[in-house]
Amino acid sequence: MKTRPFKQVDVFTSTPYFGNPLAVVLDGTGLDDATMQRLAAWTHLSETTFLLPPTDPSADYRVRIFTPGGELPFAGHPTLGSCHAWLEAGGKPKAGHLIVQQCAKGLVPIRREGERLAFAAPALRRSAPSPTLLAKVAGALGIKAQQIVAAQLLDNGPVWLGLLLNDADSVLALAPDHRALAELGQKVGVAGLHPASASSPLITRSNREARAFSRAEEAPAPAIEVRAFAAPIGVEEDPVTGSFNASLAEWLIAEGHMADHYIASQGQVLGRDGRVHILRDADRQVWVGGDSVTCIDGQVTL
Repeated sequence: MKTRPFKQVDVFTSTPYFGNPLAVVLDGTGLDDATMQRLAAWTHLSETTFLLPPTDPSADYRVRIFTPGGELPFAGHPTLGSCHAWLEAGGKPKAGHLIVQQCAKGLVPIRREGERLAFAAPALRRSAPSPTLLAKVAGALGIKAQQIVAAQLLDNGPVWLGLLLNDADSVLALAPDHRALAELGQKVGVAGLHPASASSPLITRSNREARAFSRAEEAPAPAIEVRAFAAPIGVEEDPVTGSFNASLAEWLIAEGHMADHYIASQGQVLGRDGRVHILRDADRQVWVGGDSVTCIDGQVTL
């Protein structure tokens, strides 16, 4: 065992303890899978990451991402939080403002806009869920079929069943049966529009590009409320979820439910105040941005 640099970062917030915490081991060299999994179970956070030298020459670093129940090929808040920790520890990207992270899903570009980071949403595969699965999930969530506006299976590494409900209040009122969701073996993400965004779904390109990820103006109110339930991987409810927000954005923008630029709110029911900044650029690439702040900076013995 040896002493390794360690940070605990709060992601999708600029105010400590209001986002989604992430444990980051900045030197994961020489650790086996069992040790990584054991630490992830011990921290009991939704994710713990381990930074390693890249095996792809175009990447700046490699990351492995563990939940208390297993390893993920990609996840959003670990991507932003690990990059924040790597930069804060003195990491120097090969391409200036663009950082390239290697993970099991592949290479993920991350760009800097001031102090905020944004990752390029990985390619999405989506399909219609079976009526049987949808009915069982609705039962576990305690909702009626008429509350579901749209549903899709979303796969950008992690697989989520995405549900768009009739409004944000319905999302906030959910009281899921987490045991039933765990037995179904399906992670479920739920979203609902706030009233103002439901009546005004479009933002002009010029305003969108000018304001994207900028701190120069006061951020607009969130357009959508999000919750994510991941009992099958040992996390009943994730405070703020980058991977689901990424796939959700690609789906909802493509189907005309959301504008090309919006802010999602997540974590309210858990006492958090996460903000996820979404932008689809002129090349139709979706970027998922958020602030990060370091709450613990020290060492871990592994």
